[in-house]
Amino acid sequence: MPDLTRGSLNLRHLPLAACVAALTVVVALLALPSGGAAAPANPPGDEIRVMTRNVYLGADLTDATNAPSTGEFVKANGAILRSVDATNFRVRAKALAAEIISKNPDLVGLQEVALWREAPGDTGPVFSGPSATKVRYDFLELLTDRLNKGKKRYRVVVVQEEFDFEAPADENQQPNDGPALAPDGEVNGRLTMRDVILSKIGSGVKVKNAKGGQFKTQYEVVVGGAVPVTVERGFVQADVRIRGSRQFRFVNTHFEAFGDPKIREAQAKELIGKGGAANSRLPVILVGDLNSDDNTVRGADRKAYLAIKRKGFRDRATEKPMSCCIKNPLLTGRSVKDFDHHIDHILTDTPKQITKVNSSVTGRSRVGGLWPSDHAGVFSTLKIR
Repeated sequence: MPDLTRGSLNLRHLPLAACVAALTVVVALLALPSGGAAAPANPPGDEIRVMTRNVYLGADLTDATNAPSTGEFVKANGAILRSVDATNFRVRAKALAAEIISKNPDLVGLQEVALWREAPGDTGPVFSGPSATKVRYDFLELLTDRLNKGKKRYRVVVVQEEFDFEAPADENQQPNDGPALAPDGEVNGRLTMRDVILSKIGSGVKVKNAKGGQFKTQYEVVVGGAVPVTVERGFVQADVRIRGSRQFRFVNTHFEAFGDPKIREAQAKELIGKGGAANSRLPVILVGDLNSDDNTVRGADRKAYLAIKRKGFRDRATEKPMSCCIKNPLLTGRSVKDFDHHIDHILTDTPKQITKVNSSVTGRSRVGGLWPSDHAGVFSTLKIR
């Protein structure tokens, strides 16, 4: 093999086989993305690549939603903000972007794409928000910056805002440092949850009818022992052709994780029912965190998935290995054995026309001491007949 590190490459005095080999190496090197490994080339027009990725909002909200009093609620909110710092989305975004680039999906459905904002704790009474506007972490901006570093690779097709709530937080754990109406809450923290669709630039993706919406059935919780809060969930959708493929509808959603399983069952029925995003004259590819499955979860948690299955949807992704979920909310420690159930799905309502070519799971190892998310990513190459 000629030495490619010295000067220019002279092919005139090499045998034909050596010339071909040398040019192959050069072309491969030029094709490498800035992140390192070469992304797979675009498949034929009848094959498309899709991915679902729950990126994890950065904290477990359970202690806050279950807090019996305002004081405990404010303390729990402080712990949430400290957790968001500790789970360092800037580091995780780099790992998540590397996963996506390595698989080179045409379409990506993202869940828990959090926007964290803040304001001084004296901006108003407890639970009055939202008034916080100073951005602390914008997960979508951080992730797309990493995806597009050195080269434009992905664009945002549609964003749907979901749960949006602001409350005081005792972040510094110092006593009596907040306004009277927000005991010990020196900062107001605001969380806005979002569902997102990304599309690959230069991959022949053509999009129409991109939009989002929220479910009518929502989880309601009483926080601080007094204040009812609605936890909004929803979906995003787009009608897509890829490299001249048959048009299909791509839907990304995140069903409710808490409360009565009947809530996510109702959300599933809204999605697939008359007028629902996943009820279309077009073939549908449905991806997302459904918090439900038919054989890897127990009891009532199967209801949402079974409702979708009864509508004719079939899985088009692997569940070996599984994709959920790391049990440490700080994303440190624990083991890959935590991934013991399958709730991140890629499905279609036209299984005879949309078949699976291959499927894999990403993000099942730590990067920089952190898991990229509490979920793993799920990727599939599909053939549209």
